[in-house]
Amino acid sequence: MERLEVLKTYKIYIGGKFPRTESGRFYSPENAKGQKLGNICLSSRKDVRNSVVAARKAFGGWAERPAFNRGQVLYRIAEMLEGRKSQFVEELQFQGASKAMAEKEVNLSIDRLIYYAGWCDKYTQVLGSINPVASSHFNFSVHVPQGVVGVIAEQTTSLIGLVSVVAPIIAGGNTCVVLSAEELPLCAVTFAEVLNSSDVPGGVVNILTGKPSEMIKPLTTHMDVNGVVYAGTDKAIILELRESAALNLKRINHYDDNWMDAESQNLYMISDCQEVKTTWHPIENIGGATSSY
Repeated sequence: MERLEVLKTYKIYIGGKFPRTESGRFYSPENAKGQKLGNICLSSRKDVRNSVVAARKAFGGWAERPAFNRGQVLYRIAEMLEGRKSQFVEELQFQGASKAMAEKEVNLSIDRLIYYAGWCDKYTQVLGSINPVASSHFNFSVHVPQGVVGVIAEQTTSLIGLVSVVAPIIAGGNTCVVLSAEELPLCAVTFAEVLNSSDVPGGVVNILTGKPSEMIKPLTTHMDVNGVVYAGTDKAIILELRESAALNLKRINHYDDNWMDAESQNLYMISDCQEVKTTWHPIENIGGATSSY
């Protein structure tokens, strides 16, 4: 008798745990050969709300961590991903990639995490400034985390598109809620397993699978989400994001990069999810000398 294959059930990742979707629904996407990829959670609006709550709870502690420690955590993610490289290559191949392209995507994802790990304790110095003013003040600007960021991951890649937007967001001290690729979800959930074993505090990254079309509006209209990043070019989605963001003036960033290109990583993807804080510090002249108080 032919053996009945037992499909793996891939759970979502919220607050450092792996619950099943609140809706109880699932779907089974197929690869080009008609093989089912697995039982994938079809996340709901309630899952989005739970993820935002978890991200907000984790934000304070993550943003206040020393920058060098955030860099250590990102480097640890890269180390753990390196250790599970063969699993990711197999999943990418199962979803339709050639072995060569799968290996390239995993290697580039690891390198990208290390790239942003290196920026963690440097971007504030590079992006910050001392501003000339026509008064008796020191005036300087620094970048601070935006808060909770919603992410609509790139839909045509399983791993590199997700890593490329999540890494700069958390490097900058933000937390995030990620809507993964609908038809290529395997690496997103496996990446959540990597995060869970990589010193990343629960709630810093939350990953949902399912239909972005069902989750975009609940995510972008949520009043506790500070910004949204969209990795894609769908004009209908961009229009929906802009309309939703108008409700509480969220900042929307959308990228149409080729994520396999090394030039798609840059410092400004960190600054896109930062706020600029400017401080005025009074000074006075005493006997020709300048002092502050």
